[in-house]
Amino acid sequence: MLRVGLTGGLGSGKSTVVKMLRKLGADVIEADELGRAVMEPGQHVYEEIVADFGPEVVRADGTLDRARLAEMAFRGGRLDELNAIVHPAVIAAQGDWMRQIFARNHEAIAVVESALIFEVERDAIQRGDSEGLLTYWRRRFDRVIVVTAPDELKIARYVARLSPSGWSEAIAADARSRLSRQMTDAEKVARADDVLENAGSLAELQKKVDVVWAQLLAVGNKS
Repeated sequence: MLRVGLTGGLGSGKSTVVKMLRKLGADVIEADELGRAVMEPGQHVYEEIVADFGPEVVRADGTLDRARLAEMAFRGGRLDELNAIVHPAVIAAQGDWMRQIFARNHEAIAVVESALIFEVERDAIQRGDSEGLLTYWRRRFDRVIVVTAPDELKIARYVARLSPSGWSEAIAADARSRLSRQMTDAEKVARADDVLENAGSLAELQKKVDVVWAQLLAVGNKS
């Protein structure tokens, strides 16, 4: 089995690449999907978040108010605190998922999509966690693909997704703030095995994905 990490900044087009890879035959899991699962009531991550951030992040139905939690994390300067709770559980869940894929198909290409593969490692090192799970996340992948795009295009895509009725400067400002916390494309490209530049049409992106997929198949067959 080939373990592949797929990453890129906000608005780079990772979700589009995910759809293309699935059609080509990859097994794909998205970090956000796992994050939502580990934050459900009854999970230890849920309990830790409520204990740390308080009952104000809990909705009337008992689920987490993710919008309120995100506001406290991003605008309140507590993002590292939230990530330290959520990321270890998400990475552990990824490991469980990969083992299930391997048991089903030893020749599978298993892709984990996450915006923060490199940032999680960077932040853990900055906190002084030189030997922990987060520090070695990058090493859990055989290859890492980075999806890139100009920042202004990323912001425009983010705004279009959240405000289909038209441009919102507030959403654009939120996008800029989020991008400022992520590593630049140049930094990610320097650490990547494959790069998908996504500033053109869907047809152009598909051709690039097809090339990378052929490379993944070739590497997987040699593993």
